[in-house]
Amino acid sequence: MGSRDEGDPTADWLALTGLSEFADEFADLSDSLTSGGPPPEVGPPVSVRAPMIIDTDAGGDPDDAVALVVAARRVPELALVVTSDEYGGERARFVRHLLDVAGRPDVKVVTGSDLGNSRLYVVDGLFPDDVPKQQGDLVEAVADVCASTAGPVRWVGMGPLSNLARLQDERPELVAKLLVTQMGGAINYRNPSQAEHNFRMDPDAVIRLLPALELWGPTFVVSDVTFNPAIEITADSPIYRRWAEPGAPPWAPILKQHCDRWMERYPGTMQHDGLTLAAAMLWPGIRFSRERVALDHLGRMTLAEDGTEISMSVSVDYAAFMSWLDATLS
Repeated sequence: MGSRDEGDPTADWLALTGLSEFADEFADLSDSLTSGGPPPEVGPPVSVRAPMIIDTDAGGDPDDAVALVVAARRVPELALVVTSDEYGGERARFVRHLLDVAGRPDVKVVTGSDLGNSRLYVVDGLFPDDVPKQQGDLVEAVADVCASTAGPVRWVGMGPLSNLARLQDERPELVAKLLVTQMGGAINYRNPSQAEHNFRMDPDAVIRLLPALELWGPTFVVSDVTFNPAIEITADSPIYRRWAEPGAPPWAPILKQHCDRWMERYPGTMQHDGLTLAAAMLWPGIRFSRERVALDHLGRMTLAEDGTEISMSVSVDYAAFMSWLDATLS
């Protein structure tokens, strides 16, 4: 977050909420500050006011769509959404419709990487036929956002790292402006034979990208903390049930139908990407540590003393996160 000015209430509050990471005796104080939210005199730090770009493989697990609605409603600086692991441009069309019904037609949508996959796409028919194909070049669109501000730009990665790797290959000076918060990776993945999903979808991208990102201090919200039933939305969740109530906002039925499709295959949707968005918004209920990590040829992550240094999520106040998520969608 950079240097802290003396008497800066924002930095003071953020520092206090993180005390329990260093000493257990501060846990009660930290937890009360986290659950209570910032006092009125605490304003957003500069990084929270920075333009935001979301990189998403929306259209599969509904957690992407939920996070996009939260960003549309709560992040006025949302400037661009790029899609990854595309499905013939259909993910971008779905994102365009979702942003429109969430009241954000101002946010540009650009079709990003297409890895040739045909699985994990469940939103066919959930948007009108007349939603146009989304045009534009990824690099040009990111360059435009970066040119709009003298400061940093927030990059929130919710899918494979293909688009970010392309930016690093073609315009590394743009990546240098990005505050990268990426959902992905795992130290103890539930299936040790493979990498975490976002890394597994394009392992070459993350393998060549990770060392380049070290200089810019990337933040990874890893599956070790996101894969937890405490943040799963199921058919019994109050959030889900409210999406079907009379008078629900126009985006709510889309999220419900999206979840219904997904829950034909899986019991629910864990909010991996909502948690990643919260981290990029500096919600204080996620704790991080600086770790050195290495990747093997499959993209599997391990701790390594001579590896790349990243900021990695280590714990979450799950109940507080779900309360935050509920409030942002209310």
